[in-house]
Amino acid sequence: MPTLVTKVHTQAIRQLSVEHFRFVEQATKMAAIFEEPAPDFENFVLTPKSHPVQHTECFIPAATPQCHASNLLILDNGEMLCAWFGGMQEGKPDISIYLSRRSIGSTSWTKAKKVTFDTTRSEQNPVLFQTPSGEVWLLYTSQHLGDQDSAFVKKQVSADRGNSWSKPEALFTEPGTFIRQPVVVLESGSWVVPTFRCRSEPGERWVGNDDISVIRISHDQGKTWIEKEVPNSFGAVHMEIKQLKDRSYLALFRSRWADFVYKATSPNGIDWSEPTPTTLPNPNAGICFDVLPSGRVLAVYNHSSRLNAQGRREGLYDDIAAADDVRSNQTSKHAGKEAFWGAPRAPLCLGWSDDDGKSWKHRILEEGDGYCMTNNSEQKLNRELSYPSMVSGEDVMVHIAFTFWRQGIKYVQLSPEIVNSL
Repeated sequence: MPTLVTKVHTQAIRQLSVEHFRFVEQATKMAAIFEEPAPDFENFVLTPKSHPVQHTECFIPAATPQCHASNLLILDNGEMLCAWFGGMQEGKPDISIYLSRRSIGSTSWTKAKKVTFDTTRSEQNPVLFQTPSGEVWLLYTSQHLGDQDSAFVKKQVSADRGNSWSKPEALFTEPGTFIRQPVVVLESGSWVVPTFRCRSEPGERWVGNDDISVIRISHDQGKTWIEKEVPNSFGAVHMEIKQLKDRSYLALFRSRWADFVYKATSPNGIDWSEPTPTTLPNPNAGICFDVLPSGRVLAVYNHSSRLNAQGRREGLYDDIAAADDVRSNQTSKHAGKEAFWGAPRAPLCLGWSDDDGKSWKHRILEEGDGYCMTNNSEQKLNRELSYPSMVSGEDVMVHIAFTFWRQGIKYVQLSPEIVNSL
């Protein structure tokens, strides 16, 4: 993917280098912090907090050792749903989708409810969507052990706001199809599902070196779909789409190269520009954003990159590979660029832009060292603060959910007064 090197990005790279050295200097202090007891994962009641940003927070009840990739949805009746995947460890066949609900005015979430039951595949990255007719769709990926290039997308439908679900059916069957971000209903009424393709050559092990973004478009409320690639989007994944105040569309992307958050623009939500780097760093981890009524673009992301890494993993699933798997990791396809795994997934920050994503400021939301050289949460080894999901309601309250050490999903509320004061 061509990278536009500008004065702004040169300054950003220098700033990241400075932050890298600061990170190393603080490593001992951070290690001492994490000798302290783990967070209270049993705190299920919303509690006010004043640091680092004034907010209220609680954990959503978990049912498994690992919890990751939460996705929030505000229903038409004001209730909220949160879906995530849980099990022993990402990529293993016991990974399933779980769901919790928060009623209007409630200070806590319901117990986790398991809603997918395929014991032969790892089911990940749930996306909740309420259609204009009121149905709730649950989309998620389904893959073989550690092989994202084997994934396809399943769909289940609820006619009662997520209380019961239809049997799963295949939605996007092309192997390697992955999702993470919300479905978008365009001004035209068409639906767009941002997806990305996890591609590899036969006999090679997928590690993310050749992933691209693709949108799926339906002009008939999900009955049929066409697809369109985002131009030159190599390494740019997890595309999230929002409409700006001028009625054009903005997309932000995670970077497989663990360098920056990327962005693209579109006049109609279908025809997209080539992704280019913003000044926000990215460690090859999930991001989210929304456009507030004021026009401010508010993002949640990890303010780190490969420059902050203390080591490098061979791939996302390197610690669950089968002993008889003798495949080599896929080779670079793009001028020597390779996916980078292991950069710290912390701190978790709020980023905001008042010029449609051209320039950014940021502030820490959750602090930690973000250790993610393993996905193991059964032995409590992972300490990432990652994969945020964000929605805002009619009351302009901002709701955020994110992975906490892969052991739980933390839910955070930010008042409009706090958001506007950033």
